[in-house]
Amino acid sequence: MLTEIDGVRLNYHVSGQGYPVVLLHGWGGSIASFAPVHAHLEKDFTVYSLDMPGFGESPEPPCPWGTVEYAALVEKFLQQQGIEKPILVGHSFGGRLTIRLAAKGIPKKIILVDAAGIPPHRSMGYYFRVYRFKALKGVLSLPGLHLIKPKVLDWYRNKYGSSDYKDTSGVMRGSFIKVVNEDLRPLLPQIKASALLIWGDQDTATPLSDGKLMEMEIPDSGLVVLKNTGHFSYLEKLGEFLLIIDSFLQKEREAK
Repeated sequence: MLTEIDGVRLNYHVSGQGYPVVLLHGWGGSIASFAPVHAHLEKDFTVYSLDMPGFGESPEPPCPWGTVEYAALVEKFLQQQGIEKPILVGHSFGGRLTIRLAAKGIPKKIILVDAAGIPPHRSMGYYFRVYRFKALKGVLSLPGLHLIKPKVLDWYRNKYGSSDYKDTSGVMRGSFIKVVNEDLRPLLPQIKASALLIWGDQDTATPLSDGKLMEMEIPDSGLVVLKNTGHFSYLEKLGEFLLIIDSFLQKEREAK
């Protein structure tokens, strides 16, 4: 289904009946990313899965967005659909949006799955590449070199950037840069909703240490670690994941 909010088209899927649950996918994902979770929850809940702008069947945003803009769109979607105090489930990038919305008191409960939002620990090599890039930009701004500046900088980014960065371009590349550099840790203590954190112990994109830190700083939270799983722990251990969230959402299921 397609809807439009402030001129931005948003694709979504809704099914089931009961307490509202909203699924927010990770960077590079889509509605399909949470399909098995959606199919399970729709038996007892009204479940909404969204294609965030620039992913799945939703067109790109009009300009590079950070999580402020993405979260604002989700909030307006909830208002448009008449959804109050939903349960939000966010994976990775979707976890960033969930954190922002929860800090505003919007959801009743949240489930953060291998969520992003804590700045990564950087190696000296990373900082060397960053400073070298900045120096390169300065040199290429000199007279006579500015004509080759875009081509050289694009080569540098493609050579040393992350896989997510390389897989984007234009507006979405600008969005990725804004999103990945945001530090959401100051928002964690502001979250009043009950929070379930589920993490893969082998996650290298958002390491388990991030989950432990979030558990410490979100007042009403608990962390469940899935063994021998990575960044997509909810798919790698789907059966176990579903049992865990079923327990967390038991009261809302019974309210149906």
